[in-house]
Amino acid sequence: MEIRLQKWGNSLGIRIPNSFIKSLGLKDNDILKLDQIEDRIVITKSVKPTISLAERFANYKGKNLAKDFEWDDPVGREVW
Repeated sequence: MEIRLQKWGNSLGIRIPNSFIKSLGLKDNDILKLDQIEDRIVITKSVKPTISLAERFANYKGKNLAKDFEWDDPVGREVW
């Protein structure tokens, strides 16, 4: 498939055909990775590594805010 490189503001851009968007599962605001390999431009979908909650907190060295939390007195009909 051939596409035309067009001026967009101060840059040049291409439009990705909808058939490519659908088949690759891309959506608005997805992050794409752009690489130059010799005389080729390679565009790939950036994949964020999936990190579990346990992995996120495994090396957490920050302050534990739960100790500073206080429950205020009831204001409405809530029961404590």
